[in-house]
Formats: sequence, structure tokens, C-alpha cells
Amino acid sequence: MKRTSELFPGVLIAFAVVSALGVRPAFGQAGSYVGPAVTIGKGEAYAMVRTGADGAVTSIGVVMTAAALEGLPAAAPGEHSDFPYELPMPATGPKTVVDHVVVNWEAAGHAPSKVYDVPHFDFHFYVVDREAVEKVVFSSPDASGAPDQQPPAELMATGYVLPPGTAKSKMGVHAVNPAGGEFQQQPFNTAFIYGYYNKRLTFIEPMVSLAYLKSKPSVSLPVSRPAKYSWPGAYPSSYRVAFDEARQAYEVSLEELR
Repeated sequence: MKRTSELFPGVLIAFAVVSALGVRPAFGQAGSYVGPAVTIGKGEAYAMVRTGADGAVTSIGVVMTAAALEGLPAAAPGEHSDFPYELPMPATGPKTVVDHVVVNWEAAGHAPSKVYDVPHFDFHFYVVDREAVEKVVFSSPDASGAPDQQPPAELMATGYVLPPGTAKSKMGVHAVNPAGGEFQQQPFNTAFIYGYYNKRLTFIEPMVSLAYLKSKPSVSLPVSRPAKYSWPGAYPSSYRVAFDEARQAYEVSLEELR
């Protein structure tokens, strides 16, 4: 999925070591394809693609064992609090719009203040390749307000805005839904973000707070979609955050792809 020529604080991208475990719990039904496991906290995580009986992709997600929420790195005073873990996509199975996944553990949260400044995970599903991500560079977070970073209206999901101060190198500019509960003085549990660079989509990002994950939820939430996408393929109409008690694992997945 080479999209480099058309096109991400780049905070110490020290990706976690791939787990030596050769077998992972089969979270879900037959027709599931999993990528290599990566150590997070005291557990592990991996990308997974599910298919239906007809072979079509039904979901693209991240599975984290319950132990992944334990022993996570802490934010030291004056140092970065963003810890990224790259999850390769499965080597077998059908191709999807997702090139790779980066799970960012935000130990102290991030801006804006009183919205996302609580410990949480950012699940970046990148729709461009690693080389393209490396070329995403901004001189300032305020670059999100630059004219050359404003996606055309048809690429912006209904109700979403691109606020100032959201440009982040090796990611993109972040579009948010101001109607979300976290902007209405409600606790931040989950959110869904779209990322862009040079007016084109770079990633799709569910965010989930640590406290909410620990509550062991099982929810499916609708996704606002744009009229068009930068790249062809099937994109989510909902996303799911769920805990499987029997397997002691969490899943955050893109669902209802079309």
C-alpha cells in the first residue's frame, strides 16, 4: 500500500519488541487472521482481521490481553508521556485499507486540557504506509490551521472540525467531533478521530480511556463518515470496544465496513 509520494511530538518511537509467543488466543470466530504479538505492559497486543463466510472483511481490530493494562510505563515529570507500540497487520488473509496499527499509551493524556488529559490509549489505524508516516512533519502544533492542511469538505466526516493545535509530526492533523460527550463536560470514555496530512486521510483513530477499559465494557458506537475517502476501500460505520471475560482480552475494532 504505497502512498508515500502523495503524501507523520515524533516522540521517541521506540516500538515494543515483538513477542516470541507463537500462539495467541483465538479471540472471535473462524475466519480470523492475526498479526505478530507485541509486548504492552505485562501482556501483549496484536492486530486482527475478521472475515465472513463469503471471505469479505467484517472487522479490523486490536486485541489486548488483560495483563496489557498492568505495568504500563509512567509519565516522568518533564518528560514525554506518549509510548507507541507498532502492530503489524496479519501476513495472511485479505488486504484491508489499514497498512499498520500504532497503539499509543498516553500515560498522562494529551491536549486539550480537561478533555483528553486522562490516561488512555490511542489506536491509530494508518491508511498510509510507514514511509509516508515518517514524512509527516510540522513546525508547530498550530500548523493544523494552515490552508494547505485543510481537507476538502467531502473528506471531512459530518459534524467534524479541525481545531487549532492538533498537528503532530509522524501522525497528522486531528479532526474531532465537538458534539462528543467529552466536550460537553462529561467524562471521556471513548472518542473517534480522523487524521490528515496535506489534505489527505492518514489514519482512523478510536481513543479509549484506561478507566473505561478497566470497566470491561461491551459497546458498539456509530461512526460519522465523510462523503468521500482519500483512498479506495471499505471504511467503518461503527467501532466496538469489548472485553471477553472467558479469554481475558480486550478488543477495539472497526466494524460495519463498506
